[in-house]
Amino acid sequence: MVQSASKLMAINEFITQYGDNNHYEIIDGELIEMEPTGPHEQVSSFTSRKLNVEIDRYNLPYFTPHRCLIKLLGTSTAFRPDVIVLDQTQLINELLWQQEPVITSGKSIKLIAKFVSCNWQNDYARKVEDYALLGVPEYWIIDYLGVGGREYIGKNKQPTITICKLIGDEYQKKLFQNEHQLVSSLFPNLQLTAKQVLSAAGTVTI
Repeated sequence: MVQSASKLMAINEFITQYGDNNHYEIIDGELIEMEPTGPHEQVSSFTSRKLNVEIDRYNLPYFTPHRCLIKLLGTSTAFRPDVIVLDQTQLINELLWQQEPVITSGKSIKLIAKFVSCNWQNDYARKVEDYALLGVPEYWIIDYLGVGGREYIGKNKQPTITICKLIGDEYQKKLFQNEHQLVSSLFPNLQLTAKQVLSAAGTVTI
């Protein structure tokens, strides 16, 4: 975090100053530095490319924007997903979209992928809760360094992908490691293993 509690930032001020800066998001008025690394960008690019292959294969009305903020209405919070799949047919209902890449409705979102960094508590806890409330049907937590807490990825602390599927208003979570085939509700024919995604960072041998 780089913003002190005594100097909380308004959401509109954040969008004006940092809306096009991929290094920051805001949670409850606090500026959060995301600190993307080279390996982070490698695994992000790999995942986005694989999802776009599925979108093209089935001619789905989806796309993965390079920049996007998810603004939670009524709060001073705006998350910046690493990879997001949006439904083009729903963007007509996004009042901010024509001026800036900001999404406010879960109906526009088909899938979010987040690559875990030093702020892993937000990825595993806060965002799980908020994305469920927003109605995001699928949320991937890609922990390619295995830094998440043991309660989330197990005591052996190895690189793990957690796929959260929205059932009602709560996520059902399933963990994938090594050669496990990923299971996606959005892309049921996806042929991709946890090892393929996690090793794309080039930092670990799985």
